[in-house]
Amino acid sequence: MTGRIITARHGRPSLSRDLTLSSREYGDWWARYDESGLTPGERPPEGLVEIASRSKCVLASSMPRAIETAKQLTRNAREIPTDPLFIEAPLPPPPVPLLTLRPGQWGVVSRAFWAFGYAPKGVETHYQAWRRVDSIVARLQGVAADGDVLLCAHGYLNWMIDVKLRRSGWRRTGQGRGNQYWSWRVYEPQRAPHAAPAPAAAE
Repeated sequence: MTGRIITARHGRPSLSRDLTLSSREYGDWWARYDESGLTPGERPPEGLVEIASRSKCVLASSMPRAIETAKQLTRNAREIPTDPLFIEAPLPPPPVPLLTLRPGQWGVVSRAFWAFGYAPKGVETHYQAWRRVDSIVARLQGVAADGDVLLCAHGYLNWMIDVKLRRSGWRRTGQGRGNQYWSWRVYEPQRAPHAAPAPAAAE
């Protein structure tokens, strides 16, 4: 019987957001963000730990913050397959040199620029990211054929997966913590409607 697909956002990374940056500085900040693990003392919610314990397979993005999240959720009790296929959608700093913002604000501006087509050479485009999500959904569906699968990944990527899964006939049947760190969403395949009984043959 096909299992559930669960996507989880990583825990809080160990990088301060309490500063203002130019666009160029934000690019450097985001590179450090991708290299950072979790904030010391981070602890996962018990509900997500329970989900991990019941999952037949736990996967993670190849980013340190996602790997550490998966290790905490499984109490380091199993091997965690990682794959760059599951990394976050890119956030290239936009070409607005005179503006200074906090990292969270730059994230919103950068995401908008990227979604409307801004992608410097070598950066994954919005269209390419959606094609990658097609591959992710196909992978998760294949793994879920053998039981529940939990993916530890990233906020925006998980939203993209949510869109594709529901368009593919999966139902979101549970979630926790909104889109905060350590949040999660649970999906189950649509149940086929019961067929109406065949009419009795005329005598």
